[in-house]
Amino acid sequence: MSQIAVIGAGAWGTSLAIVLGRTGKHQVRLWAHEAEVRESLSKRRMNDLFFPSQAVPESVSVPTSLNEALHNCKIVVGVMPSQHCRRMFQEMSAYLKAEMLFVSATKGLEESSLLRMTEVIHQVIFSQCGFTPRVGALSGPSFAIEVAREDPTALTIASQDQDLADLVQREFSDPRFRLYRNNDVIGVELGGALKNVIAIAAGVCDGLGFGHNSIAALITRGLSEMTRLAVACGGYAETMSGLAGLGDLVLTCTGGLSRNRSVGRELGLGRKLPEIIASMHGMVAEGVFTTQAALSLAHTHSVEMPITAQMNAVLHEGKPPREAIHELMTRSAKSESSSMPYLR
Repeated sequence: MSQIAVIGAGAWGTSLAIVLGRTGKHQVRLWAHEAEVRESLSKRRMNDLFFPSQAVPESVSVPTSLNEALHNCKIVVGVMPSQHCRRMFQEMSAYLKAEMLFVSATKGLEESSLLRMTEVIHQVIFSQCGFTPRVGALSGPSFAIEVAREDPTALTIASQDQDLADLVQREFSDPRFRLYRNNDVIGVELGGALKNVIAIAAGVCDGLGFGHNSIAALITRGLSEMTRLAVACGGYAETMSGLAGLGDLVLTCTGGLSRNRSVGRELGLGRKLPEIIASMHGMVAEGVFTTQAALSLAHTHSVEMPITAQMNAVLHEGKPPREAIHELMTRSAKSESSSMPYLR
């Protein structure tokens, strides 16, 4: 029986623990930073703070320390917010072993370094533990509540390590939770991170009262700029047409459960970002952090990302949302094919 540690008990981490625990073939440990989350999980089998609607199986234990969570684990799943990934793996480093497999289920970029999460994990473990970790990235269209209530869901596990991808696919999959393998870690991780930025823009359009025409155009052009950056960074254009690219983009741009879309909608309605963040009660909209990192990464690779640039101006420079959308619509005329060189 595999021992799996899920590090991070937000909605997505709790949902993954429910998936892994419901089959009965794993010993799952769900580690939560917040004492009140640990208490509610232990006493009521519910995550009252972040995921109050779903019971957590008895097969999921709730350790009180990282040492307890990681002891003799085969697979370690990181589900912490992107800006806490480095610190968490630094804290975990004393308990990590070379035989462990690591799966990142965090969708974001580190603001300070512009690194993807698997790169952060690799950097920390190599420098502090002295071994090269075996790492994969789990991504794709997945609202936590729908996964937990057993709606059919398909995701991607990406790794250059074929054995890791095979094992995670086999261990995580069940009839309601299907995993596909992919060796394009760059594309899968960037797809999962960048779609959050476009989802904020989709929310802005909704908040401004725009209809389906606007969202369809935004998704299409958003996919185009996501693909430009992914290819420039070494990813594959094909990946961006798959689950971790187009699939996740459509979900977060159109689904009412998307936190990033909700942030954009509130911006479109005229609320200010600090007020919106304060009202989220600790929930994280990764796109708020990813926007600046994505724009910096685009500048590094000389990639044009107009939607990302306008969302950065709205989020971090106080630009009125309606003005941002107007500037996107009044840019100099382009040829659709010439702006997508990866298709040639």
